[in-house]
Amino acid sequence: MAPAVDDVAAVDSAAEAKKSKLEQWRANRNDSAKRLAEFQNAAATVAAHLSRPAPVRPAKLKAKVKRSSDAHPNLSSQPDNLPKRITRSSTRLSYGDDSVDRKRELDALHSEVAAPIAAKKARINSDLSLNDITVSGRSFSDGFGGLSGLSFRGAEPGVKTFDASAETTDKDVAKARKLLQGLQLYDKWAVNDIKITPVRIYSMGFHPTQEKPVIFAGDKEGAMGIFDASQPGPEYDDEDAKIDPPVISAFNTHARTISSIHFSPIDANAVYSGSYDSSIRKLDIEKGVSAQVYAPADPSEDMPISAIDMAPTEGNVILFSTLHGALGRHDLRMPSSESAEVWQLHDNKIGGFTLHPSQPHLVATASLDRTMCIWDLRKITGRGDSRAPVEVGSHASSLSVSHAAWSAAGHIATSSYDDTVKIYDFSSTAGSWTAGHTLSEAEMKPAHIIRHNNQTGRWVTILKPQWQAAPSDGVLKFAIGNMNRFVDIYGADGSQLAQLDGEGITAVPAVAALHPTNNWVVGGTGSGKVALWM
Repeated sequence: MAPAVDDVAAVDSAAEAKKSKLEQWRANRNDSAKRLAEFQNAAATVAAHLSRPAPVRPAKLKAKVKRSSDAHPNLSSQPDNLPKRITRSSTRLSYGDDSVDRKRELDALHSEVAAPIAAKKARINSDLSLNDITVSGRSFSDGFGGLSGLSFRGAEPGVKTFDASAETTDKDVAKARKLLQGLQLYDKWAVNDIKITPVRIYSMGFHPTQEKPVIFAGDKEGAMGIFDASQPGPEYDDEDAKIDPPVISAFNTHARTISSIHFSPIDANAVYSGSYDSSIRKLDIEKGVSAQVYAPADPSEDMPISAIDMAPTEGNVILFSTLHGALGRHDLRMPSSESAEVWQLHDNKIGGFTLHPSQPHLVATASLDRTMCIWDLRKITGRGDSRAPVEVGSHASSLSVSHAAWSAAGHIATSSYDDTVKIYDFSSTAGSWTAGHTLSEAEMKPAHIIRHNNQTGRWVTILKPQWQAAPSDGVLKFAIGNMNRFVDIYGADGSQLAQLDGEGITAVPAVAALHPTNNWVVGGTGSGKVALWM
């Protein structure tokens, strides 16, 4: 529909008014520039004027004053050969009509310079088109479009980034999507009522038992929380009555951040935790005891532990990474203070690492140095501080890599600050690598790259992919937090299987994990609360 004539006239009138104001502003600016030039010329004249000799002071009658030597006979007169004291002179101390003229001249010059400065600082209250006020030599192109073409990079809470109804020709993917999108948010208590740790969650996982969902979480200040989601929910006798919170246990097992939690592959009662306080501890659930199983021999040594892992078939050896870029291996049958084997693998911190589940001699590390590397523990070379496992291969991202997780079949999923989740596929080759085998640059390229917002900032825990260890449905998949307050689930081929949400999720469930076998998913937030889907 064409606009009404009155509307067009109104628009034209407003445009003319803006144009008039803009022209007036430009005129003021030009006038200011002209006055400034005049001032500069006048200033040069004044400088020449001030360089003239000062006027002679009129003679005055001198009163007869006794010399100090006369008044005080004991003081001798000042010698004539001493230098005279230098005194300060000022135009304010000058006499005569000439000083008045110079003051008037300076006042006039002050007014001249003040006017253009005031005009330059004057605020323009009207709207200005960028096309009308472009800086000289920097005019915008026709395609500028007022920044409308730029995409929003930050988080958009509640805005879905995945359509579960999207068509797919893969029957297995379609089946998995239907199953996972059918998971329901735990409703015995609201998300805001399930506070499992006092402060921000840094690490989390399900106990491997298939009988009931039991969640362990470690927080920023060293507390470990335990939540048994199978407990009976509250009874609602009265809608207005206060609801009893869930039973949650929490223990200050570490002095600093619990960066990683791992469940023993041979003892259902043993839960290991690694911390920035440079120690690894074992929580014995049955005995109710938390014991230190590793720490540096030197109590003063600072070796913040960033992750821990164990081979599924070896329950007596634990590996750990540090914020200083090292990887360590410790035999749990040895005293906790016994020195571990420690190898310096990266110049910067290792954010996360994992062992290949069926080839535990293969370690994947993710580092702040922007690389994901694979190492072979079967072959250790070098001497002294240079001793380290052989590097099988590496791949560099444009920004730091946060985590590298092996799947049961031999895929590696990484998250990095270049806003990608990458999947590397070594499922058909890793088992055939001999000790010392190396991969070419082409062989280290990711098979799938997923666009994913990983800009967590300061207050959200870093997003890291976590694979399901032994999926009962046979579908390889991993979970990762979503900055829009969801938990994303992806398959090994990079296809998205689900995006889990629910009422009451008011923060980013940054730390996400799948139960090792059952399709249970949990996400932990910066306030120590959890969302559970079953």
